[in-house]
Amino acid sequence: MSKACGRVRLAEGLIIAAPSSGSGKTVVTLAILRALKRLGVNVASAKAGPDYIDPRFHEAATAKPCLNLDPWAMRSALVKSLLAKQARDAELVIVEGVMGLFDGAENAQGSTADLAAATGLPVVLVVDASRQAQSVAALVHGFKTWRQDINLAAIILNRVGSPRHAEVLKASLKGIPVIGALPRLDHLELPSRHLGLVQADELETLETFLEQAADAVAEHLDLGALPSEPVARFAAMPCLPPLAQTMAIARDEAFGFLYAHLWTSWQAQGAELKFFSPLADDHIPHAQAIFLPGGYPELHAEKLAAATKFRRTLLMAADKALIYGECGGFMVLGDAIIDAKGKRHAMTGLLPVTTSLEKRKLHLGYRRLTHNSPLPWATNLRGHEFHYSTTTNMGQADALFTAMDSRNAPLAPMGLQKGSVMGSYAHIIDAEPS
Repeated sequence: MSKACGRVRLAEGLIIAAPSSGSGKTVVTLAILRALKRLGVNVASAKAGPDYIDPRFHEAATAKPCLNLDPWAMRSALVKSLLAKQARDAELVIVEGVMGLFDGAENAQGSTADLAAATGLPVVLVVDASRQAQSVAALVHGFKTWRQDINLAAIILNRVGSPRHAEVLKASLKGIPVIGALPRLDHLELPSRHLGLVQADELETLETFLEQAADAVAEHLDLGALPSEPVARFAAMPCLPPLAQTMAIARDEAFGFLYAHLWTSWQAQGAELKFFSPLADDHIPHAQAIFLPGGYPELHAEKLAAATKFRRTLLMAADKALIYGECGGFMVLGDAIIDAKGKRHAMTGLLPVTTSLEKRKLHLGYRRLTHNSPLPWATNLRGHEFHYSTTTNMGQADALFTAMDSRNAPLAPMGLQKGSVMGSYAHIIDAEPS
């Protein structure tokens, strides 16, 4: 970053990464975002990879939209277009990485390092130093030299035990700037559940958390020493087309997993989006297409089962509108959800499938999807699957997608389609690159 925080050159950027998940990069990123905002820096953010939850925390820290950048699931031009979009209305864009710096799909494709190489942005590495002393030098040396096409420009030491511990760590690190040593602060931990962090809008103390995190960064990190490089200008690029020119989209605590790059692109393409809340038992607005995104319907199954106006207007629309659900939305389109205690909750019954959380099984990974009909999009797709529920009963219906994993290994067909009602466990991210 430029020498003074308040004089950041237009459209600069950097990436915050870590050697592994659990190093504290999300909390550090949020702390830096809020600290810079408090200093008057016009800071925006992005999140690497297929993550729905971290971007909402970013938005709470900055009061600005956060977009996902996914080098595996997105076309390269779309990644650059979305980064440029974030940079157009900001002085600085901070991108939070995913997992460890070099971790990705098959052959590490789609890693944070790939994103750094594609964008030319410098990397700040957050190192959990809680169980290290001089050995930190070997770890940093390895990350610095592993790939020659990225610029690992600075280190933030995290969870440092004492000022003396910080001195030992800094003395061991030669040739790369250490711009901060953050002490272990146990109260600055975000609660989690089975799909990751608890959602931002569920935390009543989030604002206090962000302010305390920013206080810690302001005290222990040199914000003026953050490295950055100009973000390359790139023409706006549309994502997938909207499902229809008027779309009703569920949005509440049960249906919170909707990628911002999609719905903002649909608006830019001229679609009218009408948001509604099944948990509030809203009538579904009149629209040519109804989209039920993923989320946590299993945590609200009893309330959804009692949402009579939502269910009635959805059933009434089934013969008139395209209805599409993904992951949690797919579960709600089914006959029932069985919760973790084994209780059955009736859902909408539009697709012949029952899903259960009683015996959890992790399904995780990128997906290549070939459409078996022109719907929901007349193109092959890339997406991501991440859920613990299983299907316990599946009736007669057409498979929605033919699926492969990131290694191009065939998977079982995904999803179901009955007429204009369809859904699957896949979270769609972008079209398959040509």
